[in-house]
Amino acid sequence: MDRRTLIKVFVSLAGVQALPLSALLYTRPGLAGTVGGPKPFSYGWLKGHARALAGGPWVSREGDLPDSLKGLSWDDYQAIRFRPDKALWRNDHNAFRVQLFHLGLYFKSPVRIYEVENGKARELVYKPEYFEYDGDQPLGSLPEDLGYAGFRIHFHTDYERDLAAFLGASYFRAVGSEMQYGLSARGLAIDTALDGEEEFPQFTAFWLEKPQSGNDHLVVYALLDSPSTTGAYSFTLTPGRTMEMRVDVALYPRKPIERVGIAPLTSMYQTGENDRRMAYDWRPEIHDSDGLAIQNGKGEWLWRPLVNPRSIRTSSFVDNNPRGFGLLQRDRRFANYQDDGVFYNKRPSAWVRPHDDWGEGSVMLVEIPTRDETFDNIVAFWNPEQPLEPGREYLYAYTLSWGAEPPMKPVDLATVRATRTGLGGVVGQERTYFSWRFAIDFAGGPLSMLAEDAQVTAVITASRGEVEITSARPLASINGYRAMFDLVPDDSLEPIDLRLQLKLKGQVLTETWLYQYTPPPKEERMLY
Repeated sequence: MDRRTLIKVFVSLAGVQALPLSALLYTRPGLAGTVGGPKPFSYGWLKGHARALAGGPWVSREGDLPDSLKGLSWDDYQAIRFRPDKALWRNDHNAFRVQLFHLGLYFKSPVRIYEVENGKARELVYKPEYFEYDGDQPLGSLPEDLGYAGFRIHFHTDYERDLAAFLGASYFRAVGSEMQYGLSARGLAIDTALDGEEEFPQFTAFWLEKPQSGNDHLVVYALLDSPSTTGAYSFTLTPGRTMEMRVDVALYPRKPIERVGIAPLTSMYQTGENDRRMAYDWRPEIHDSDGLAIQNGKGEWLWRPLVNPRSIRTSSFVDNNPRGFGLLQRDRRFANYQDDGVFYNKRPSAWVRPHDDWGEGSVMLVEIPTRDETFDNIVAFWNPEQPLEPGREYLYAYTLSWGAEPPMKPVDLATVRATRTGLGGVVGQERTYFSWRFAIDFAGGPLSMLAEDAQVTAVITASRGEVEITSARPLASINGYRAMFDLVPDDSLEPIDLRLQLKLKGQVLTETWLYQYTPPPKEERMLY
């Protein structure tokens, strides 16, 4: 299954608006398909298990599903409904409940799911009678050791809408106070945007630690497996206005990995105010995220607006010990989207904050062309400079925050509020050559305290081409400033890297705006 199919399925099943969808059930008997009772479990044991698996060959986990599940239509698969009265921990005095997703259609690899209580793990057994099904195609007789596809988590503040969901390969997502799904995260990315085929590691088993009464957090453990590596994961979920998800990772490569992505985020950008290449829809903007934010190891804040490129492209932001990065949805005005169905203005941002030194490497951004909002086409992750080698243990720890506002953002600097682009030139004068206009709005930080006659300048650099008609002037509507300039590209069609800051007598006033502009072919450089 390719990235786009997998993401499309995940978006639909997990609920674009975080509404309840098909899932399965939990029961108390012993281990399904095994002999004996509960088994001891700890994160230390899981790491040892992952290390031991890495010493042997990879074995595909794809199950031999009954034909009745393989042949389900999309509508029939969604017609498999969970009975809410059978949710895990429904009758216990804790704040969380868990429902499970069914195998079938695109989800062919059984995922084993266990409950952990008092250091003992017991598998959640599949029972057909825990389902309601209204589809046209009969499911037939299903085996009791069928297994599951994933799970979703509910919190006591709202048992109808999801708090988080783990479904498909190593994908998962969560919500903040808006209770609105948007971008996804993954356990690991391998060989993304290389010439060969991308590898999608899978979470093959989960252990859900039963919360104690009064606990406001839930701990989930996961085993990751793929042809290239195994891994042990620990997720500690703490709901709130911003969902805080502490992630501890231990990786054990089976073979050298050319490109590994730590803490990968996956999102969608079709069209927006700075890129209208695919603006055929009646809605003005369509995206889950509008930019990549980075606080690098030197403390510099970077903002890179996303685009929907003509061809796949990869950007690397070289760094040493990054302080954080994330895919953000900064534009939260309904008027800019006009979507009252999936509410792009409410989509969460996701921010990665490393807990320790990650050393040298780069934050990588991959942008893939898309014609459709159902295809996730944006990926961001940390790529360590040194490749991962077999026979070693690699440890990473970070907090992944989901919500409208990232937990880290510039305090003393203004931030980018909008990036707009269009044909350059001077209004009222005939254009004799092609140029492209950039208008970048900044607000916050020190800008509201500046005198009206403050000599603010836009400091702009371009890797190629000529910059002209530059300006920086107050913008009262946002209590900030607007920087504008035209870029005159050369004949090359290669991307041009742009960089801009606002300064006052040498003092930096804003975060650093970065952009990668790809000039159109000569025949498309219209002067109108």
